[in-house]
Amino acid sequence: MAEKQFKLEIISPDRSFYNGAATMIEYRTTEGEVGVYAGHIPMTQIIAPGVLTITEGDGTKKQAALMSGFVEILPEKISILAETIEWPDEIDKQRAQKAKDRAEQRLKSGDNSLDMVRAELALKRALVRLSFK
Repeated sequence: MAEKQFKLEIISPDRSFYNGAATMIEYRTTEGEVGVYAGHIPMTQIIAPGVLTITEGDGTKKQAALMSGFVEILPEKISILAETIEWPDEIDKQRAQKAKDRAEQRLKSGDNSLDMVRAELALKRALVRLSFK
């Protein structure tokens, strides 16, 4: 028996990132990891930096680095408004490594004048990008 599909639309400020059918998506929210199938109750969620996994109807899985935004879930459609989202081949690994190093230095410095929350978020984003080999 084929799994029920839903329409998935992902848009960012600079492009329509994905528009197609999926059987499941998995991503990270501010409340933790989430997996959503068709027919889910309506809700909205806030995205936290993490890996987005899209499972298409044929079982193909696609992954992307999803940094922040909002998700609107309806029984037959899921919309993701992403502030930043990248396919693995779009990630600049050297830039991500430099961002990770900078964020770690800021966090280790103990300098209270630095915005530690901002440094922690920069570190999380860099680690998500570097998680793709």
